[in-house]
Amino acid sequence: MDHDLVFQVKKTKPKAFNLNSRNMRELPKGVLALTWLSGISLNNNRLLSLPEGLHCMQQLTELNLGNNAFEEMPPVLKHLHSLKKLHLFRNRISTLHPEVLEGLSNLVVLNLNHNKIRIIPTAIKSLSNLERFSIADNQIEEIPAELGLVRKLTEMDFTRNSLSGIPHELYELTRLRKLSLARNALGELPEGILGWKNLRIFDVAGNRLSVFPADFQFLELEEFYFEGNNLIRSELFKSTQDEEVLPLKEHAARFILKERLNKSSLVSNALQFHPGIQAMLSRFGRCAVCFEPFLTTWVECVRFISLRKDMGIKNSGDVPVRVFLCSYSCFNKSSCSYYVVCKVKP
Repeated sequence: MDHDLVFQVKKTKPKAFNLNSRNMRELPKGVLALTWLSGISLNNNRLLSLPEGLHCMQQLTELNLGNNAFEEMPPVLKHLHSLKKLHLFRNRISTLHPEVLEGLSNLVVLNLNHNKIRIIPTAIKSLSNLERFSIADNQIEEIPAELGLVRKLTEMDFTRNSLSGIPHELYELTRLRKLSLARNALGELPEGILGWKNLRIFDVAGNRLSVFPADFQFLELEEFYFEGNNLIRSELFKSTQDEEVLPLKEHAARFILKERLNKSSLVSNALQFHPGIQAMLSRFGRCAVCFEPFLTTWVECVRFISLRKDMGIKNSGDVPVRVFLCSYSCFNKSSCSYYVVCKVKP
């Protein structure tokens, strides 16, 4: 029956060919002769592999291999340089071979949902035209920093994996508009979240977050999902305040940072000969009250942000956003708008 269908396609020469739900274990040989095709759908079959002869189909831009039995990305895919959309959802894939990814530099959409993938190789950076990346329902424990080099990404879905953190380099994805990190094991998000300046839909529900990064409230989100986290509550406890004594290293660091921010040529020139100190000072912060620079966070606080009032999101409720202060003196000037983060004994 499939051969009859291939014969019909040869006569009519359509751009796309549908072989969905035909219980196939292998691709009919006649398909390899349809070199003009731009799209093939092989969804919901029992395919384990693809023939090497598929490399002749150089006009292929869309390939749907969902709901099959692949245990790896078929090696022949590395030769299909024109592919723009690749669907491999609901297979048994556990390994992503770097050489296959390196041959797919024109991909715009990659769907790897519902597989058994544990590792995303650093070769993911080769997908320089990728805009939509979905790898939900896998076993990913770590996102490679190299994913931050795929600068055209607008949508990513990491729902239901095993992530405990994300690399700071993801904030370099400035075109990102939709991101789901839901149902993972995230304990925190790194600072620098304003790198996602175009983010509009953000889902971090079902993680272990206690607080959101500084300046989170300045994101222009339209949808935000955060239920099922261990967020800090705005409860007041009595505490004792130790006398504030800064170590000599901190005093020196704050002086140098202040001079450098004031564009002191003497300090800038001196730091050129001390790259270790320069690297250390690059991790400085600024006090939310006096705006002075500091090296070591002396008081870590949170400010409770109203999603509806402060961010214009339809969600009701408040979320804790991290704030850094340089001293207890500044904390006491804040008129109780900040809460110090502390651990309370059970």
